[in-house]
Amino acid sequence: MRALSATLFAVMLPAMWVDTVSADVAPAATDPAVAGGANGEGSTLSGVTVETRDGRDRVILQFDRASAFRVVQRGGENVLEVRGAVLDPTVSHQTLGSSDGLVRRVRVEQTGDTVLVRVVRGPGVTGTAVRAGNRILWVFSGDPAMQARPRARTVARERDFRESEDVARLAGDVEDDVSIAETDEAAAFLTDVPLQVAGARRRGYSGRRIDLDVLDADIHNILRLLAEVGGVNIIAADNVTGQITLRLLNVPWDQALDVILQAKGLGMVRRGNLIRVAPLSQLQAEREAAIARQRQTIELAPIETRLVPVSYATASEVAPRVSDLLSERGSVSVDDRTNMMIVRDIEENLDAVEELIRSLDTQTPQVLIEARIVEASSQYSRDVGIQWGGDVSMSSSTGNPTGLVFPSNVGIAGGATDAAGTPTAGLSPFSNTFATPNYVVNLPAAVGTGAGGALGMTLGSVGGNFNLNVRLSAAEARGTVRIISSPRILTLDNHEATIAQGTLIPYSVVSAQGVNTAFQEAKLELNVRPHVTADGSVSMHVRVTRDEPDFSRTSVRGDPTILKREAETDLLIPDGHTAVIGGIYTRTTSRSIRQVPFFGDIPVLGVLFQNRQVRDDRNELLIFITPRIVNRAESMP
Repeated sequence: MRALSATLFAVMLPAMWVDTVSADVAPAATDPAVAGGANGEGSTLSGVTVETRDGRDRVILQFDRASAFRVVQRGGENVLEVRGAVLDPTVSHQTLGSSDGLVRRVRVEQTGDTVLVRVVRGPGVTGTAVRAGNRILWVFSGDPAMQARPRARTVARERDFRESEDVARLAGDVEDDVSIAETDEAAAFLTDVPLQVAGARRRGYSGRRIDLDVLDADIHNILRLLAEVGGVNIIAADNVTGQITLRLLNVPWDQALDVILQAKGLGMVRRGNLIRVAPLSQLQAEREAAIARQRQTIELAPIETRLVPVSYATASEVAPRVSDLLSERGSVSVDDRTNMMIVRDIEENLDAVEELIRSLDTQTPQVLIEARIVEASSQYSRDVGIQWGGDVSMSSSTGNPTGLVFPSNVGIAGGATDAAGTPTAGLSPFSNTFATPNYVVNLPAAVGTGAGGALGMTLGSVGGNFNLNVRLSAAEARGTVRIISSPRILTLDNHEATIAQGTLIPYSVVSAQGVNTAFQEAKLELNVRPHVTADGSVSMHVRVTRDEPDFSRTSVRGDPTILKREAETDLLIPDGHTAVIGGIYTRTTSRSIRQVPFFGDIPVLGVLFQNRQVRDDRNELLIFITPRIVNRAESMP
């Protein structure tokens, strides 16, 4: 079975040429037996099933006899029509497929004497309808893993007579006993272009391999042999003549046919399992005549006028794109008041124009941008100080002189006292102030109302000759601040939007004209320009600013400084997700010691001569962005 030997050629050739057609091959749609059944009666659709095979989904329509059909486009979807057919009452009007497969759902309905089959399929899925006996197979192919990705939609295609060979080959791959249904609609896919013309698409050969060795054999006998081997019907024109000598080993029969036709300057036209062989010049002339007829049909077709309303787009902006689909006889005009397009052309072009407008006239995505600015700060400070001193008096007035000629009187007192600003509260139980504390070490902590604490102690002799004053003070502060700002704004796709809130701070400007008052803005502002991508994400350029006056730091004239916080970036965020576009974290730590020289460095006892201050400030700023497409279902394809 591997090949046919050339020695069988002379013996088998007369017997193998039998003018028959396989019983499973569907006759032409123009055959009355197909168009209306064997007795001229309509067919009945008795079953609809969906199955998956070899990565493709097939919708199988079971009729009681061979039926003609066509695939037309209605309302943006392909519909298979079977005229003169009746829907069996037991057939379900809706057959579910797979939610993530190529075929999602099949709807069957009866309209007059026509059965309509509508298929809801995944994006990027293409279908080809073929007939096999009493069945009609609608084969859909595509990559299921790519279904979630948006694809461009073809709404118009220039007619070309060079496409049907691939369709016929696809149908041959579905089942060996399947032929293309030759209705008027299917005939649009069948080409009259010869396979051997220059620039033809490279084809793959999958036919049965043969060995062929002939000498001066008639071309008709070679064609008959290849027809028998390939299980096809070959018809040669009257002007196909000549002899050929060749020797082929282990070559697919369809490749052998191509080589033989090229060698003799011939071409072929294939429709299903029927191949017509003729000279290239004749096929080229037929192709040119078909093109001429097609052009003549367009030129003679009646002109129609159609009003196409435009809802979301501007009709004047869509009109230039519509003009590209019109023929030389077509025209388009715009009524600005009603935003409606007036299109005149043949019916076929008008359908393409309407489909194009329906695809472009969609809602513009609206994006709600929400920014959240979170500021968190904490402060910690600790201040510990000491004040101590006193006085000693040895004199005759106090009754305790030294008894020496010199020095007879001795007086010692602390001198680190500033009567105007030295804290002395707590040294006397009778008064909050003490006139002369005579501090030797005066390093207090900053205590007072609402800050820290202090403890004073006074020691003295009976006669008042010896006095010791000690005052301990300490203050510690902790604080946490959290500020959340959340501006949000709604805008259209590719439109810039800004929202701001703040204050104007006046300040004086001295110039040659005198002193003028100017204003500085301190505000919270969100500026964004979003763009919705095809997969539903949001690409945007965003700038977030938060300025506020700082009255703790002022200029010489008392004008406050401005604390600026700003982030500007470009980013891509999925719809409804939140991203942190930026953050700033700062920490300031300080530790200071004030002391009396030398004495403050003494271990342990040095704390009696020191003031210690510790401070730790932390600040963190985070900016969040969340985009939401509010009309995603209406605006996204």
